[in-house]
Amino acid sequence: MSQHLAHLDRPTSAWVNFSYISFAASVLMVGGGVFALSLDWWIRAYFAMGMGMVVQSCFTLAKTLRDLHEGNRMINRIEEARTEKLLSADRT
Repeated sequence: MSQHLAHLDRPTSAWVNFSYISFAASVLMVGGGVFALSLDWWIRAYFAMGMGMVVQSCFTLAKTLRDLHEGNRMINRIEEARTEKLLSADRT
């Protein structure tokens, strides 16, 4: 049963491709905008570092939210209860 539910939660390949393409396009557009600024090189480098930090923090936040969501799923709670039941049966 849990394998069937895991299959329903998987994103389609079209959605995954769209995510990759939109991420690459946004990084290229912001990077091009920073490069095209008529400022000194060190100011553009500062903006580029800031952009890198925003991208890194977005990945970290997305992973943290995903981990929190998966930890709270009912399926995980049921599996943990089954494991505890099996472990307690082995002890007696």
